[in-house]
Amino acid sequence: MRPFSANAGARRPGMGLVASLFYWYRRAAKRIAIFLAIAGPGIIVLVADNDAGGITTYTVAGARHGYNLLWLVFLMFPMVYFVQEMTVRIGAVTKQGHAQSVFQNFGKAWGWFRMADLVVVNWLTLVTEFIGMTSALRILGVPAAVTVAAACLLLIVMVVSGRYWTFEKLALLFCVFNVLYVPAAILAKPVLPDVMRSIVRPSFPGGFGNAAFMLVMAVIGTTITPWQIVFQQSSIVDKGLDEKDIPYARMDTLLGSVFTCVVPLLIMICGAAAFHYRPVPVEITDAAQAAAMFIPIGGRLAGVLFAVGLFNAGLLGAICLSLSSSWAIGEISGWAHSLNKKVREAPWFYVSFALMLLTSGGVVLIPGAPLVEITLFVQVVAMTLLPVSLVGMLLLLNDRQLMGRYANGRLLNLVDWAITLVVIVLSVGFGLSVLFPGVLGGA
Repeated sequence: MRPFSANAGARRPGMGLVASLFYWYRRAAKRIAIFLAIAGPGIIVLVADNDAGGITTYTVAGARHGYNLLWLVFLMFPMVYFVQEMTVRIGAVTKQGHAQSVFQNFGKAWGWFRMADLVVVNWLTLVTEFIGMTSALRILGVPAAVTVAAACLLLIVMVVSGRYWTFEKLALLFCVFNVLYVPAAILAKPVLPDVMRSIVRPSFPGGFGNAAFMLVMAVIGTTITPWQIVFQQSSIVDKGLDEKDIPYARMDTLLGSVFTCVVPLLIMICGAAAFHYRPVPVEITDAAQAAAMFIPIGGRLAGVLFAVGLFNAGLLGAICLSLSSSWAIGEISGWAHSLNKKVREAPWFYVSFALMLLTSGGVVLIPGAPLVEITLFVQVVAMTLLPVSLVGMLLLLNDRQLMGRYANGRLLNLVDWAITLVVIVLSVGFGLSVLFPGVLGGA
């Protein structure tokens, strides 16, 4: 007999409403609990995407062009989400990391080449993360050697616990520090009506010439990178997510995509308000310089917040880059490669992680090291690697025998291929413009 079907008139007034509200509360609480258990890979990788190089790019964009390029953030959002959503489905369905899926589906030769390419680019990018971290803490009086040693020790301790969950909780804790850019943006004293106007009315400062095209490519190019693809797919596998978890993993990626776009928005606002809209605009070339310049402009608190935010960005970027390399090496070589294994169970996984950190951090300490050239080379090589990664994922996602009901449909194919085409055009244009300045012509 159904509940309350008899003697319904004896029910207390409002009992049906209370029961209904309680049911929906329990249902919502259960779904939130499931989401909190599954969330992590998307938030971590996309918050870490705003690494030291990205912070510099966004700061310079705001300092040079004011609020004019804020609208780019809303162009970045769907690109970031749909690229990372592809990794969610491939990882959950195949139970393979990115490197392993390439190795098994496209052949050993291509798999080894991709792994070597990825590891080299990741190592060079790690150098730029340490450049950002040492530059940020130098403002606070911390020597570079101390910063490198402390960062390496902290990151190694984070991953040797033998539990993926421990690493993920600590990484999420570091993600929280991104809120530092909120008070930093407020202390920069932006003009909110001008900010809103620039967001809803796209414009190119000085026309869409070579300089504007270069900046658009730099902003978008620093937001979607090959290591993000490798990290999220491998972390989904290491966390043990399955096909049934895909809807929640997509929500995790969606939330991460919001974070990875809000931070650039705040940083460009900081750069614009503090350095562009002044009686005499201040020329900014990197984020560490911006943090130092914030002190006389917005007060010491603003400078400290920006410096700590830059250090945190480099720290998150460093751990994700190192792990993506270690996962890739382990997946292709056949070594044990899981954060759920102790050091004695997966020694080479942890050794490769530590070596990536220690050697890249050591480069920053070498007097006269070509740090500017390394940063430039990283941008060019990373942008040439990304289209290959996207095309490879799309080929896998259109393999219905492999992906089953999670293969791409017509609409997803349209969106994913459109984004891939945009990335290819930007990658080729960016590479040509860096290697052959002036090749694009224009102002």
